[in-house]
Amino acid sequence: MSRPFPSRNSPSDSFVRVNGKIRAREVRVIGVDGTQLGVISLNEALNLARQHGVDLVEIAAAAVPPVCRLVNLGKFRYEKAKKEKDSKKHQHASMVKEDQLSPRIDPHDLGIKVQHAIGFLCEDMKVKVALKFRGREMAHQEFGFEVIKKFLESIAPFGQPDFQPKLIGRGINVMISPLPRNKRAKNPYAVEGDGGRAPASPAAASPHSAKPSQSSKVPVASEPSTDGFVNNPFDKIEAK
Repeated sequence: MSRPFPSRNSPSDSFVRVNGKIRAREVRVIGVDGTQLGVISLNEALNLARQHGVDLVEIAAAAVPPVCRLVNLGKFRYEKAKKEKDSKKHQHASMVKEDQLSPRIDPHDLGIKVQHAIGFLCEDMKVKVALKFRGREMAHQEFGFEVIKKFLESIAPFGQPDFQPKLIGRGINVMISPLPRNKRAKNPYAVEGDGGRAPASPAAASPHSAKPSQSSKVPVASEPSTDGFVNNPFDKIEAK
């Protein structure tokens, strides 16, 4: 016997009342072609579903009266799953990654931070840049703003700040949003092939190429020996 209510283990958003599981006496029905059929009794709606060979699916249980649709249950679930999948594709824009900087950051470290930010922006993620002052560094805030300026100039082809960098407490914060894909430069640090590593030199490609093989050694020329002797004293003796 099927349960009229969802089990405790099943998610509530995946439960949909269909046909005889609908409890309302009257429902607002949407036809097979999407037209509004008005408010009719549940029995009349079930008869319409049987006539068209489809199911009566409750799509808005909170409405008064509930809204039902004449549709094949398998098709309804497929359309719902497809919409959920499409909506997840745009969730990257809501994800925020953070890069932390300092006024005395090394240029090499700054380049690494820029590389990370470019990777995030090319994946349609936002980047929050936070520069923190420690101790007496607050007396020279211009150094911090200079670091932020260099950072923004480096990622300009990939993203733009939502607002101008501003001092909040003991740090400078700025939020960077990715540019549209048609206006955004390609990621120069994109991983291609074997982990994006630099191609190896011909000598490093083969573990045996650095050392000369035994077959490549030049053999020392030697005169052929007779009976195992190099200088045979009996070579010029004639046998009688």
